[in-house]
Amino acid sequence: MIVANWKMNLTLPQAVALTQELITQYTAQHLEPVPLILAPPYPFLYPIQQLIQTDKNISLAAQNVHTQAQGAFTGEVSATMLQSIGCQYCIVGHSERRLYFNETNEMLLQKLKILIENNIKPIYCIGETLTQRESNQTNQILLQQLTEAPFQLSQTDFSKLTIAYEPVWAIGTGKNASPEQAQETHHFIRQQIEKQYDSATANQTNILYGGSLNPTNAQALFSMPDLNGGLIGGASLKATDLLQIINYFKNK
Repeated sequence: MIVANWKMNLTLPQAVALTQELITQYTAQHLEPVPLILAPPYPFLYPIQQLIQTDKNISLAAQNVHTQAQGAFTGEVSATMLQSIGCQYCIVGHSERRLYFNETNEMLLQKLKILIENNIKPIYCIGETLTQRESNQTNQILLQQLTEAPFQLSQTDFSKLTIAYEPVWAIGTGKNASPEQAQETHHFIRQQIEKQYDSATANQTNILYGGSLNPTNAQALFSMPDLNGGLIGGASLKATDLLQIINYFKNK
């Protein structure tokens, strides 16, 4: 799958225009075999859902969710609200949320649980900083992020997750993991899922790559066997770039 994370970008007219172009070209270029998930900012979720609701291959995702179902949490959005407007997916634990909003693995576990309760599929993000990679702590950090949140779920609930590996040092920096680095890390993640659950669960789990993924590097990255798609930031704001990336994955 390909997830387009628009972050805090675009106006509503721009988001509508981008979505309309994606819908038109998605069909024209016969990209239906590759599920596309759009993650616009909160105010645009319902208008975008209205545009894509007749296309079974394009889905809607939120970029975040609160841990509680309802209550006096001014400015927050609940899983029940997201479910009521047609969100099928939700990003959880993006490194920007961990860094700027101090989200912990314990908090993210609560978000995973409440999303699953509301039949929304989480896209759970994990990744290491440059300092951690240079200190050979990558596997240790990733295992901790897995163990303290998604690995607390039952096998049935875990099977509803998508994992997104996003090296923090590559997000928005123009740097990216080499195809070999990405494959090594994705394979490690899949091994840990197998140890926690079983080989069937590991093989069925989509593991996406995120971190300055763009048309220049997508083809090489997607050639790696354990990469099941991408979580795309900046490149998802241009229809031509996003469609080119989807085409690379279609032809994998």
